[in-house]
Amino acid sequence: MNTAQAVTDKLAIGLSLGCAIHCLSLPVLLALLPSMAALQLDNEVFHFWMLVAVLPTSVYALTLGCKQHKRYRLLILGLIGLGLLVLALVLGEERIGEVGEKILTVIGGSFVAFGHWFNYRLCDAQKQKACACPN
Repeated sequence: MNTAQAVTDKLAIGLSLGCAIHCLSLPVLLALLPSMAALQLDNEVFHFWMLVAVLPTSVYALTLGCKQHKRYRLLILGLIGLGLLVLALVLGEERIGEVGEKILTVIGGSFVAFGHWFNYRLCDAQKQKACACPN
């Protein structure tokens, strides 16, 4: 398995899960800790920068993985997730409401995370097959 591909898969999984955790836990944290409201983590700038980090990382890792294991469905799964994340950012709270934006973000992040998880596992399996280790 390509080391860069494995690292970017893990990074993209972490970023996707971080985005989902942010969307689901931030309202609770803001209610419990009013001083966190000063950090302004609930605005669209956070979503924009998370997407800026997730897009190239995901495309790079999934493309490298698909070249290795030839399962292009995972690339499609990841691209659907990325599309949902972009859609959530573009439509925003104004058009689809806070709940709609969170739903799109969580579903999109889940698609991306699952795509990377399967990509990582398939690449790892390919690495194990290429190993000349005695059984």
